[in-house]
Amino acid sequence: MHIPSVETILWDWNGTLLDDKNHCIRSMNLLLKKRQLPLLCPERYLQVFTFPVKEYYLSLGFDFSTEPFNIPAEEFIVHYNDGLSRVPLFEDVEKILSYFQAKGIRQYIVSAMEHNALLKSVEERNILHYFYRIQGINDNLAHGKTAMAQRLIQEEGINNQRTIFIGDTLHDAEVASEIGVNCLLISQGHQHHDRLKKTGSPVLNSLGDVYGFFNGDVS
Repeated sequence: MHIPSVETILWDWNGTLLDDKNHCIRSMNLLLKKRQLPLLCPERYLQVFTFPVKEYYLSLGFDFSTEPFNIPAEEFIVHYNDGLSRVPLFEDVEKILSYFQAKGIRQYIVSAMEHNALLKSVEERNILHYFYRIQGINDNLAHGKTAMAQRLIQEEGINNQRTIFIGDTLHDAEVASEIGVNCLLISQGHQHHDRLKKTGSPVLNSLGDVYGFFNGDVS
């Protein structure tokens, strides 16, 4: 894909622009330790994290016959929000966003993060001005974002054929397919490179590789 064919980029936030993998692991390990469940290491995390996140919790040993899903889900958010302001962006984020802005490409964020928390997180990092609109979900349960993305496309009058969704998970590829846009995945976030390759979408190793991809240097 080349720059002239792209009018719009839909960015995922967590694990794509925000480097929060290790913060997520630390937060989840507090829940696991409390329930005397095996702790996560980065290697295992990349293999088991998935959407909907309820399935991820089940794979970690949570028992929803003894406590409803919303209890650990909300507990995780408390730990996640504690220290979130110190979680960095990936190294090349502002350079990439500035590059696309200079090309006249409209940029949006579509995230499974609660909307107000998402907006605050973006604002704190002083990059809000790069985006036409930021859209999160209305609760902390992270069920998915397909319907939300579809609504944004309709409301913003986005041309699907000239749009690319850039994310870091299998769910991002699913959303892109369901809303009829191109997809690019980056494997420095929440799922392993080998898992992402199975989607058939192009997978880059890092955000820095995006330049080459859009200019035909990376397949």
